[in-house]
Amino acid sequence: MNRREAVFGLLALVAAPKIAGAQQTRKTHHVGLVISTSAVATMAGTEPAHPFVRAFVHEMRDRGYLEGQNLDLQRHSLEGKIQLGPEIMAELLGRKVDVIVAAGNPAIAAAKQATASIPIIMINAVAPVGAGFVASLARPGGNITGVTFDTGPDLVAKQLQLLQQALPRVRRVAYLGTKEDWASERGQSAQAAARALGLTLILAEHGLGDYTDAFTAIQREHADALITSTTPFHFTHRSRLADAALKKKVPSMGTWSRDLVDAGGLMSYAADGRDNFRRAAVYVDKILKGVKPGDLPVEQPVKFELVVNLKTARALGITISKSILLFADEVIQ
Repeated sequence: MNRREAVFGLLALVAAPKIAGAQQTRKTHHVGLVISTSAVATMAGTEPAHPFVRAFVHEMRDRGYLEGQNLDLQRHSLEGKIQLGPEIMAELLGRKVDVIVAAGNPAIAAAKQATASIPIIMINAVAPVGAGFVASLARPGGNITGVTFDTGPDLVAKQLQLLQQALPRVRRVAYLGTKEDWASERGQSAQAAARALGLTLILAEHGLGDYTDAFTAIQREHADALITSTTPFHFTHRSRLADAALKKKVPSMGTWSRDLVDAGGLMSYAADGRDNFRRAAVYVDKILKGVKPGDLPVEQPVKFELVVNLKTARALGITISKSILLFADEVIQ
């Protein structure tokens, strides 16, 4: 070995630990994910049982964020208990998360109240301007941006129109929700849309995961069908809701996601919730790369799917109009 080779060899040995150290100190991104209603147990693991959370985890992974390597994903749920919001957000702030991803208005409201500096990505926000989450969709300002649940008042009108088209004999429709849902911007839009279509809309108030009183009201008021509010409770309890509607022989229109129909509901017209969570991961990626949330416009869903469950229709003893079946994106046999 000559003198030059010896010098280069020594330099390589000195540099090697520095390179290895740089690889070991790879930056870890801390992200908090908070949903509003479903059990936190459904969020766990690399393949979460919750289909929306699974879509988020997959998209983060596809973008190079790997848990245990460069991603610390803190998963929480209010599990329908709004009072848990401050406690959960305080824990995330204590862990110095880089971004908070909040799904559903209750979680978004809790995040907004907790911090005005940490970026917040909202998912499935309902009327985010009216709720005070952002100044506008195009220029949200502040520390919040993300993905809305619907496109405004016209969507609920379309949902009622499709229900009426599918079942022309429907005259009285139950609005399955809470008093808060009924008085909200979307609830008011539903009432106005029903009047324009010549339908009578009736509030069928439900409890926390309990539809007993709601279906008692539906039968008492002789409702011909029901349409759900936008509360995420209906997603969480979709099987319970679908079973109750089938047992009471009430045709249902789901407005939160297609999952009610997959669980046995009659039909749904809604955005793809999985896609909304995937798009939220895109926002997170941009934020972690230095983009300010106030510079990212709030996105609205661009694709809505009409799904009809013919198996449920047969069990209810009803016939869905052919025009709806031809228009449907998917018909479950």
